[in-house]
Amino acid sequence: MRLRYLLDTNICIYISKHRPPEVLARFKTLRLGEVAMSVITHGELWYGVSKSSRRAEAQEVLKELAAMIPVLSIGPDVGERYGEIRGELEKSGRPIGNNDLWIAAHALALEVVLVTNDESEFARVAGLAVENWVTQPYRPEVHDRKGNYDVRA
Repeated sequence: MRLRYLLDTNICIYISKHRPPEVLARFKTLRLGEVAMSVITHGELWYGVSKSSRRAEAQEVLKELAAMIPVLSIGPDVGERYGEIRGELEKSGRPIGNNDLWIAAHALALEVVLVTNDESEFARVAGLAVENWVTQPYRPEVHDRKGNYDVRA
């Protein structure tokens, strides 16, 4: 199965909390190997665990999530993309958060769609394909057979 989606931190949180239900429903349409998270997202999630008042429970939830959604490491190609994106955004005077830069670079290097509920931030990154499963929930009547959102419907 070919990787199609890289999940942003907020989408991983929604999946782990089973809400909003539209996000979980969309996630359940995918097969093993079609979705992953960046090690940067994984780090952000562990940061959340470290701040939790119910740390042991939060750790278990994150371990279960990482068992369902593979965590991908980054290589030099991601670093190159990061440098390009950061330079372009700084020139335009419209920077984004550092972790978001890394996540965007990872998605671009992998040539996959980034799934996020933070479209305004990632829309600044040229060439980045973005989907929002909160505002564009899965509906079989408007998705093609591969699950891609069909804007013509």
